[in-house]
Amino acid sequence: MRKLITSILTLLSIAGVHSQNVPTNPKLVVGITIDQLRTDYIEAFAPLFGNDGFKRLWKEGRVYRHAEYGFSNIDCASAIATIYTGTTPSTHGIISKEWMNPSSLQPENCVDDPEYMGNYTVRNTSPKKLLVSTLSDELKISTKHKGLVYSIAPTAEAALFSAGHIADGAFWLNTDNGKWCSTTYYKDFPWWASRYNDRSSLDFRISDWVWSPFHPSFKYEYAAGWQQEPFKHKFNQGDKYQKVITSPFINDEINLLTTELFSQSGIGEDETTDFLAITYYAGNFEHQNVNEFPMEIQDIYTRLDKNLADLFALIEERVGLNNVLFFVTSTGYTDADSPSINYQHIPGGEFHINRCATLLNMYLMATYGPGEYVETYYNNQIYLNRELLQKKELALGEIQNLASDFIIQFSGVDQVYSSNRILLGGWSPDLEKIKNGFHRKRSGDLTIEVLPGWTLMNKDSYENTLVRNSAVLTPLIFMGNQITPEVIDNPTHITKIAPTIAHSIKIRAPNASKAIPLLDIR
Repeated sequence: MRKLITSILTLLSIAGVHSQNVPTNPKLVVGITIDQLRTDYIEAFAPLFGNDGFKRLWKEGRVYRHAEYGFSNIDCASAIATIYTGTTPSTHGIISKEWMNPSSLQPENCVDDPEYMGNYTVRNTSPKKLLVSTLSDELKISTKHKGLVYSIAPTAEAALFSAGHIADGAFWLNTDNGKWCSTTYYKDFPWWASRYNDRSSLDFRISDWVWSPFHPSFKYEYAAGWQQEPFKHKFNQGDKYQKVITSPFINDEINLLTTELFSQSGIGEDETTDFLAITYYAGNFEHQNVNEFPMEIQDIYTRLDKNLADLFALIEERVGLNNVLFFVTSTGYTDADSPSINYQHIPGGEFHINRCATLLNMYLMATYGPGEYVETYYNNQIYLNRELLQKKELALGEIQNLASDFIIQFSGVDQVYSSNRILLGGWSPDLEKIKNGFHRKRSGDLTIEVLPGWTLMNKDSYENTLVRNSAVLTPLIFMGNQITPEVIDNPTHITKIAPTIAHSIKIRAPNASKAIPLLDIR
């Protein structure tokens, strides 16, 4: 009897300790993705910041100074899909903002969907091309749809992939009319968002905007030797709304709509965990290189710091920061340098994908007889005519290997990866990154890697890219809801975000997420 009583008391003691150590679920999870945010820029521009934005994150958050994406050719669409699914494009299917449709031989956008009309936009969109579940999807399922899920972003791709398949709403800026828009894929457009568009949207205010430095220009030390005179940008003509989404003003607009959302939607007001996904912008103005607009990039970070501080203050007032679990990260890339930049005597050149495809087709014709062996090309990928190869009874792997051996001889080509090599070849770190970014139904038969310093020329899209392989230091920060503060130099992986948040709020990870969660953030 004495042993039994001792055992019961021990179990009760352990249960009591356990219940004290397990944090309660937050009322709200806020995912903040900042397009093109860099750890090294945050640290370099720190003297420009106040105490309640980035400095608060570094003081109160668990800061991983570098989180790796683990796949190549990252863009905003593929990055956001990876953050919220916990897996790579090889599984979630979003290999980039656009890819070639082999059936129509036309580029197809990752969110375009003719089945669904737009709200405050003529564009037809949905998240259906995202092939797996997201963190927000799993929250909706686990709460039997009681948990609210909203996303706000500059672009449709960021808004839809962070919202997921069964959200309550996703909003992005329509660059044709300055209104916040959405898709009928989700339920009815909220009345409060319609009222905001009708009373307070960007198009009522933009004509008077002038963007000039937030601080006196001498404080922007990064501009020394490049840009001496203060800048002044106006938004009263031309593609003015497109300019807005590459300026710090888009982050102001996001905060204004977020304030309206907290006032009217009921998010964070009950004990069921809700989810808010926000995407800010931290790239340079009009996607220009930082060497061309060095003062602007510092001003964007300065204003973004204030946006973060304002967001934290809003959520503190509405929900209480102890009731909120934040994660903050970046899309892990920066816009490519402009080919017009003069790098003087640094080796380089131009690689024309259209000329490469034409010469490859001529080579295959000389080898196997007449025919259009190259069906199409897009970005750095070539698509072979599989129907013709099957008709001629030619082995796909053999043709891919022959084509790879031919293309590797071109000036400026570093590597050529065939789909056969990607899927069946031996392991190497470089091949693993290519494989993680490759989807067998959406990627081309041949992926061409161009040497750094060379420009990949796209005759049809006019999107010429000066190649640079430098690593982009990508922060990952958790804050709030009993997070243990620490700055960590050891790299982690972006795919850990979704399972870590899922573990923290006691729901299942997204269905394609294989990564082990970070178990030491509290």
